Amino acid sequence: MSLAMKKKFLVVFEVGANNLSGFLPDVPGVISTAATLEQMRKVMREAVEFHLEALAADGDPIPEPATTSVDFAHEDPEHGVLSCIVEWLEVAVPQYQSVA
Repeated sequence: MSLAMKKKFLVVFEVGANNLSGFLPDVPGVISTAATLEQMRKVMREAVEFHLEALAADGDPIPEPATTSVDFAHEDPEHGVLSCIVEWLEVAVPQYQSVA
């Protein structure tokens, strides 16, 4: 049986000339893009929840939210990011219980 609880992960949205992209430092491999910030929040939440469900279904550990800040000191300004938006993204995190 699958249950879900909510957790907040830090997310970084990078604003480019034509769209936004995003990633979560605590959930490697999950990225997404969208045309607007509102769409970005939606598709990023969907991507993270899908990834976490797959991890849980495979019996892999679910990453815990641990990052509380992002250091942009070593960012390369030449890679097209005009600005960044850093905020908390609440996602459903699956919790599996065995059924006897």
